[in-house]
Amino acid sequence: MAEPPGGNGAASPPAGLPREVREQLAELELELSEGDITQKGYEKKRAKLLAPYFPQTQGVDSGVQKESRNQTPAPSAAPAPSSSKYHRGRSGGARDERYRSDIHTEAVQAALAKHKEQKMALPMPTKRRSTFVQSPADACTPPDTSSASEDEGSLRRQAALSAALHQSLQNAESWINRSIQGSSTSSSASSTLSHGEGKGTSGSLADVFANTRIENFSVPPDVTATTSTPASSARPSAIDLPPSGIVKGMHKSSNRSSLMDTADGVPVSSRVSTKIQQLLNTLKRPKRPPLKEFFVDDFEEIVEVPQPDPNQPKPEGRQMTPVKGEPLGVVCNWPPALEAALQRWGTTQAKCPCLTALDVTGKPVYTLTYGKLWSRSLKLAYTLLNKLGTKNEPVLKPGDRVALVYPNNDPVMFMVAFYGCLLAEVIPVPIEVPLTRKDAGGQQIGFLLGSCGIGLALTTEVCLKGLPKTQNGEIVQFKGWPRLKWVVTDSKYLSKSPKDWQPNISNAGTEPAYIEYKTSKEGSVMGVTVSRIAMLSHCQALSQACNYSEGETIVNVLDFKKDAGLWHSMLTSVMNKLHTISVPYSVMKTCPLSWVQRVHTHKAKVALVKCRDLHWAMMAHRDQRDVSLSSLRMLIVTDGANPWSVSSCDAFLSLFQSHGLKPEAICPCATSAEAMTVAIRRPGVPGAPLPGRAILSMNGLSYGVIRVNTEDKNSALTVQDVGHVMPGGMMCIVKPEGPQLCKTDEIGEICVSSRAGGMVYYGLTGVTKNTFEVIPVNSSGSPVGDVPFVRSGLMGFVGPGSLVFVVGKIDGMLIVSGRRHNADDIVATGLAVESIKTVYRGRIAVFSVTVFYDERIVVVAEQRPDASEEDSFQWMSRVLQAIDSIHQVGVYCLALVPANTLPKTPLGGIHISQTKQHFLEGSLHPCNILMCPHTCVTNLPKPRQKQPGVGPASVMVGNLVAGKRIAQAAGRDLGQIEENDLVRKHQFLSEILQWRAQATPEHMLFLLLNAKGAPVCTATCLQLHKRAERIASILYEKGHLNAGDNVVLLYPPGIELIAAFYGCLYAGCIPVTVRPPHAQNLTATLPTVRMIVDVSKAACILTSQILMRLLRSREAATAVDVKTWPTIIDTDDLPRKRLPQVYKPPTPEMLAYLDFSVSTTGMLTGVKMSHAAVSALCRAIKLQCELYSTRQIAICLDPYCGLGFALWCLCSVYSGHQSILIPPMELESNLFLWLSTVSQYKIRDTFCSYSVMDMCTKGLGNQVDVLKARGIHLSGVRTCVVVAEERPRVALTQSFSKLFKDIGLSTRAVSTTFGSRVNVAICLQGTSGPDPTTVYVDLKSLRHDRVRLVERGAPQSLLLSESGKILPGVKVIIVNPETKGPVGDSHLGEIWVNSPHTASGYYTIYDNETLQADHFNTRLSFGDAAQTLWARTGYLGFVRRTELTAASGERHDALYVVGALDETLELRGLRYHPIDIETSVSRTHRSIAECAVFTWTNLLVVVVELCGCEQEALDLVPLVTNVVLEEHYLIVGVVVVVDPGVIPINSRGEKQRMHLRDSFLADQLDPIYVAYNM
Repeated sequence: MAEPPGGNGAASPPAGLPREVREQLAELELELSEGDITQKGYEKKRAKLLAPYFPQTQGVDSGVQKESRNQTPAPSAAPAPSSSKYHRGRSGGARDERYRSDIHTEAVQAALAKHKEQKMALPMPTKRRSTFVQSPADACTPPDTSSASEDEGSLRRQAALSAALHQSLQNAESWINRSIQGSSTSSSASSTLSHGEGKGTSGSLADVFANTRIENFSVPPDVTATTSTPASSARPSAIDLPPSGIVKGMHKSSNRSSLMDTADGVPVSSRVSTKIQQLLNTLKRPKRPPLKEFFVDDFEEIVEVPQPDPNQPKPEGRQMTPVKGEPLGVVCNWPPALEAALQRWGTTQAKCPCLTALDVTGKPVYTLTYGKLWSRSLKLAYTLLNKLGTKNEPVLKPGDRVALVYPNNDPVMFMVAFYGCLLAEVIPVPIEVPLTRKDAGGQQIGFLLGSCGIGLALTTEVCLKGLPKTQNGEIVQFKGWPRLKWVVTDSKYLSKSPKDWQPNISNAGTEPAYIEYKTSKEGSVMGVTVSRIAMLSHCQALSQACNYSEGETIVNVLDFKKDAGLWHSMLTSVMNKLHTISVPYSVMKTCPLSWVQRVHTHKAKVALVKCRDLHWAMMAHRDQRDVSLSSLRMLIVTDGANPWSVSSCDAFLSLFQSHGLKPEAICPCATSAEAMTVAIRRPGVPGAPLPGRAILSMNGLSYGVIRVNTEDKNSALTVQDVGHVMPGGMMCIVKPEGPQLCKTDEIGEICVSSRAGGMVYYGLTGVTKNTFEVIPVNSSGSPVGDVPFVRSGLMGFVGPGSLVFVVGKIDGMLIVSGRRHNADDIVATGLAVESIKTVYRGRIAVFSVTVFYDERIVVVAEQRPDASEEDSFQWMSRVLQAIDSIHQVGVYCLALVPANTLPKTPLGGIHISQTKQHFLEGSLHPCNILMCPHTCVTNLPKPRQKQPGVGPASVMVGNLVAGKRIAQAAGRDLGQIEENDLVRKHQFLSEILQWRAQATPEHMLFLLLNAKGAPVCTATCLQLHKRAERIASILYEKGHLNAGDNVVLLYPPGIELIAAFYGCLYAGCIPVTVRPPHAQNLTATLPTVRMIVDVSKAACILTSQILMRLLRSREAATAVDVKTWPTIIDTDDLPRKRLPQVYKPPTPEMLAYLDFSVSTTGMLTGVKMSHAAVSALCRAIKLQCELYSTRQIAICLDPYCGLGFALWCLCSVYSGHQSILIPPMELESNLFLWLSTVSQYKIRDTFCSYSVMDMCTKGLGNQVDVLKARGIHLSGVRTCVVVAEERPRVALTQSFSKLFKDIGLSTRAVSTTFGSRVNVAICLQGTSGPDPTTVYVDLKSLRHDRVRLVERGAPQSLLLSESGKILPGVKVIIVNPETKGPVGDSHLGEIWVNSPHTASGYYTIYDNETLQADHFNTRLSFGDAAQTLWARTGYLGFVRRTELTAASGERHDALYVVGALDETLELRGLRYHPIDIETSVSRTHRSIAECAVFTWTNLLVVVVELCGCEQEALDLVPLVTNVVLEEHYLIVGVVVVVDPGVIPINSRGEKQRMHLRDSFLADQLDPIYVAYNM
């Protein structure tokens, strides 16, 4: 029996229920299948209905059920066990039973079973529990085991299938089983346990990973290589071991011994790594299409063009000749025009019934007679022409277009309106009733109305009342619609025409009669114009083909506004004086059997239906034992063009043959808006053999050829014919892409030539020509005849006996890698996978999206509210396998959306183009998604092979021959610059401070501001000197320190930090500045402090009282060991003591301070700065920025390392200028602080960090007027410098400049610096010299380590900006990092630097000399006679000679930084910079706040922060995958969606991608969703 949807199989009702109860039950089931009520509601109502008849519901005797089940007559064709198949599917918008085919279902099951043998465990996506909860778990009723709603055979088959699938999932690694002592580990179980529920299997699995340190680690498999070898059959299926127990932060080659690997501590045991491992296993299988050879051009990666498969079937028949239909007979009494027929019947047969309408329950409610139709149409015609405007200015003239807006349950009013328009010679355009302001596809309907120039809409009074209104009662302006006047056509509002007024009824000609709308594949709506002669000829052809005779009764279930519903029930019926019974869709929903009852009651001769109606009737059939269909001579199945209609027809016949249905009465037909009726099967002669079926090979079809299926019965398509060509018509088959005639065994587009067919697409001449005026040509290209044909939009062929076969619609065609697949076929395969518990059958959309030069298949289905994650995932993975195995095509994306969320068409189907639009815009909001780019995308370019053997010498010679100079650049020469007394006299900063304290004791050096902008602390030269002396003396006394001991300075940004620094210098100690831990986030920040304290072997910590308490607090104890801190001294209240003497280092090469910093890759590195380097650095900055004691600069950045530290602590003491210090954290409470300070103090030079600039851009960007009102002006700013160690963020600096241009900021002011660990300041814009230049480079070439300059706006171009000017005394050269040979101008290489202020080496726990030599004192392998010692910055960049003049008078060499070497990702043999991929990803959806990428085991992982609602999380997965594929030629392996703020960002505003990677692998991100792309 029809199984209640949801598969919980409540017991079938007993046979003896009263009829009304049975009807109510059928209605309930229909509501559920349509998704109108929930499963829970269904069960509640059903139980209530059955309560009186089911006293002992629980223990129903299964014998009763068996009995009632077997009463259905078995279909004569199919074997008995599958008889109930036809009813079982009563589970979802049952209309899609037209896809059901037993043979196909069995084929799919067989294919799945075959797959099961090679099946791997696919990693299931991880989902946060709170998201997408559709129904609480306890609301889902447990399955009722007493159900016998499935026949035993299929139950057995399903059980076998699920057992097999289950077993293959459980087939985990043998080593896991050994180590867990036989606990079964199904991969899905281990992967779906949510956070905090790690019980049972997942825990034990993780333990194995944690405790199994296997020694012989293999290299991780390279899943990116396209030529992967087939995996050996011995490999266990579910999970491979992680490639190494420790995730190393860097490549082996550059593994700096001094650096701490943050990832060291992560046991690779989390469930994430298990899943990634599963993913790798699924990817290691060879991809199906063998990859052909490609050519890698020097510059462009060439995308592989699919070469035709040499074994593909090719058409072998002769060229087809057009097929003619029988001549159109001339019947003497055929009218000269359709209006004439109406006039004739309306005046001579006024009492004859014309149209009967039904009420909601399916009872006849009104019958329109021919007399009434004639008189009312006359009244309307007269009203339209004479009563709407004034006599001199009528609103409507003949030939104007008018919209007809009538609901589907009011055929009478529509018919009157349609004929009224014909009689008035205005052109009706029937459209759907708009329900909301934003209907699916409504905007396109608006476009049609606009392009037809429609200003008037006819409707009924009831309909008008139901339209959505604004507050003041006007009808809302529908999106995209022109302004319309609404005219109500109810008869009480119409004027009777005067006696002498007659409509003008001329003989039918080529003038337009009406316009029928049609929606194209892309969703645009076009109007097909039908001429009066075509309308008439089509009626004549239908009358002849269907053999209509006067007075017959027909039942119409179709939409009467368009297509066959309009042609038969509104037009041909009037020509033949038929009586039409119109059954609206709403009645069908409540009473699915209503049309069969109408046929029975009215002894109708013809019924017009779709497969959906056949199916609904079969479901409700047991309610009606006594109907008879013996009167039907034609059952016209109008969606015969769907190849899956054959199974519905067969099933219907087998069920209703016992009710008198004649086999020869079933007449499928094929129609299209352009060609009208293309073909129809004529009513057969009783007893004559039924026409044969074509059983075609799907593989052949995909290549466009007809092959009878022999080899693989799983992938066969059974097609029934749609009869012969129409009378008076001619048909030919042409190629979809051009007018060439097809061969006889080739599939092509059916084209028809006859007087009956559309003329044009209204107002679209270009598209019209290609569709309505096709002149077929033969193989040599010469036209065959001169008769134009109309393309029907249907794909098919003409078979034996001139029978027409249709295999699909052009609109449903998906062309993937040159093969054609039909969307309907794919839907059918998806539905053949038992979907009852997971999705609604009728709600599946299949379409293709173009990604990376090919179409990709997307399947979207509505998920049932009670489907579990496991069920859905299981169903999805099986659908993928079924489609793969039957159609040999991969599905790119499979998405499940919550029930009732897909956009609907007016008659309840799915609006495909709108669904596709939602998918591409990221507004589909799926609740489950599976992407398979690895399987589908087979046209990626070949991975790059590095060309070996070109030595550095030959590169250099090659450059010289080509006339290219070696890429190098230098700042001004320090030797030529006048030295002042200061520098000669004092080598050490400590001496300079003492000298200033004597020479200018009252000169203000530092000014610290609070959040309000008020100075909270200042320091003159003398004050700073005195404070430093006190700190030095306490170091001697309390710390008992010796010269050369390391001291950690732990202070918030401020003057105390500066004083402590100089105190250390005075005492001969080595200061190490460290960012203090964050009191609210000790667990994350304190370990870094501890690490620096340990690594630097600090003898003592100087800090404030508050921080001292924090270090020893109970909270701190949870993060680190607080008992082993070195001596902690707080410097808040110091005794006034004189220092006996200030320490003076014996040589300038002695250490001055240590600079520790955590790089973005998570490396902690300390570098040693000597006194000589400190002086050289300060001097270079002083010269570049022209700093002297009368100057003021404002600094808003963190003072703990790099150039930030130097500017905050060192430069003022050296140059004597005043520094206004703004701690960046103060901006959080007052965004205006930095800019208002710059304005108030009239600062000319200011320094900030990217995070500060970002905060101001985002926070103040829309408050420029407020800034003006506060009197903030930036016109005095000469340089605004962002201190950074990365590629300049051009987008940010440019938007900052543009935003604050209105308050006087010069566009030339903003620039960036460049420094690295080996040398903290290489470039700095300074006050003189040319402005920073920008260039556009080609991203594709960058991946090949080449620089190719392109024009602005070129595709795949990247804007780079110069990083300031090279400092005096600094030389840079660009070097190939592998060969260490210099490269030519405009080549990408590593930036090497030589300068007096380069650091003197890494500060390491164990001195590693080789690393020091490699990074700090390295020589070029070739071409440098001077044997200069260079330091390697670890950054890639290039030098380009510009046309500008440098300060020295020579041409200026610009240095462009592209990115850090250890951040780059090596994928497919190419070098990618994460920021480029992240920029693409951030652009794809408005809800992506931030994004970071990293790789793990050669998989690209993309983490996106979602700032929208959690429903949008899964929308991001396909968008991210698409954009990275399109723009970077990479396949994303894992997409992780997280909350805002999860991606760690350091104080310099740089993303900490390695920290993120470790947190991800350790399962600490609490992601909203993790998608593993197959």
